Amino acid sequence: MYPPPHHQSHDIEKMISVVKNFPLGALITAKNGRPYITHIPFIYNENLKRLVAHVDCSNPQMETLLENAIVTAVFNGPDTYISPSVYTTPQLPTYNYIKVHVTGKLKLIRNAEEAKKTLVDMTDFLEGKNQKYSLKMDNHNMEKLINYIQAFEIEITNWEGKFKLSQDKNHTDFQRAKMELKKNSRKKDSAFIENIYR
Repeated sequence: MYPPPHHQSHDIEKMISVVKNFPLGALITAKNGRPYITHIPFIYNENLKRLVAHVDCSNPQMETLLENAIVTAVFNGPDTYISPSVYTTPQLPTYNYIKVHVTGKLKLIRNAEEAKKTLVDMTDFLEGKNQKYSLKMDNHNMEKLINYIQAFEIEITNWEGKFKLSQDKNHTDFQRAKMELKKNSRKKDSAFIENIYR
């Protein structure tokens, strides 16, 4: 990603937090100069330190999903326009955002039981603390569809975080930009934003 250095984050834990709080990522691959992009949810496997996801086998991007292919997943955290009226000093309009790019080697999950387990794990994660639904390994619908789904992992080789948060402004303006981001984000993201700013 484009620098400048003060917008770059090297804090892996903060980048993992972006993935966990905003799991819908864009899977990006290419073949013969043609880009392929699919928006899918990912989960981060803490034990393996890998991203895990799955795509429909009829997706044209499948032809690029080869063992050890280099792929990138992009995650979008909160973002907002920052009006010069927010600041206490003369500034130009800008846009603040939290982004994470994860690059790595694709590892296909070919075993049907392992693939089903990724679907169960993803459902548990996305259901969250107030889980209202539990997908079971012997679910009849999953059993019928599992051969039409390609599960995979991304063995991470590079994390890249770009947190453009008015870091180049004075303390007051920096705090005002943070409040603007919180104001224009979901209420449930306030604690996440505070953690990113630490």
